[in-house]
Amino acid sequence: MGHLVGRANQPTAVNVVGFLAVAAATSFLCWFGLRSVLNRPPFLGTNYRGRSLCAVGGLPLVVAVVVVMAAARLIGGDDQWGPATTATLVVCLGFGALGLLDDLAGSPQRRGFRGHGRALLAGSVTTGLVKLVGGLVVAVVVVARWSPADGWVAVARDALLVAGAANVGNLFDRAPGRCIKVSTLALALAALVAQYPQGLKWPAVVVGAGIGLLPADLREQLMLGDTGANVLGAAVGLAVVFSGSGTTCWLALATVVALNAAAEAVSFSRVIDRVRPLRFVDRLGRLPS
Repeated sequence: MGHLVGRANQPTAVNVVGFLAVAAATSFLCWFGLRSVLNRPPFLGTNYRGRSLCAVGGLPLVVAVVVVMAAARLIGGDDQWGPATTATLVVCLGFGALGLLDDLAGSPQRRGFRGHGRALLAGSVTTGLVKLVGGLVVAVVVVARWSPADGWVAVARDALLVAGAANVGNLFDRAPGRCIKVSTLALALAALVAQYPQGLKWPAVVVGAGIGLLPADLREQLMLGDTGANVLGAAVGLAVVFSGSGTTCWLALATVVALNAAAEAVSFSRVIDRVRPLRFVDRLGRLPS
């Protein structure tokens, strides 16, 4: 990792939090600037209450990340651009585009690996399957080109981590604010065990952009959709890849695989509702049921 980002350029915790805060403010403003457009067809969807609202709330998140990166490049020059920056931008745009495709053209009846697999066996290729395969391709390209992974085993591990984490983000996008809260907590955990903190800055920008949309998400003015949830999950996976040791990446991959497997048989929403501390955090800030 040291050969990718010099020790002299390591951001302090204040620096990382500062970028996160700027991204949050930027996405907050982007939502207000774009909501008149996003509150029209074909961007509308129906939430769990049957309320019609913006179903591609991840679009302001992606726009905010691009704006913050462009501003950092203009102000800071080449010192603000490195492998982690490029990797985060490609992940954001790649997973954002795949998520947008699924949000606009996907079928809600086809969910989970089994649902997409059954559709494929029946001769139908779902947008969800395109998203899963396309996400893995994006992850492989990003990890092989810009990550510190050394050797094909490490590349495969880290690519599966990024792609799997993106799907986990989608799995938690089942209630207002949940995906953003989980992503923020996951990034905080990644920061606690980070061996190379300099790798956290740009993934933190993505999570910060998600935090900026939290008020609108909690008030049910928008849903992140796959456009936002997949990007947040992938960014957390990328944060681990760029900041963690090999052991940390293996443990994170095991966790991601376990969560994806569990989702095929267990409802995360039901588990959260049955565990009081989880239920409290999940409902914090949400509108009354």
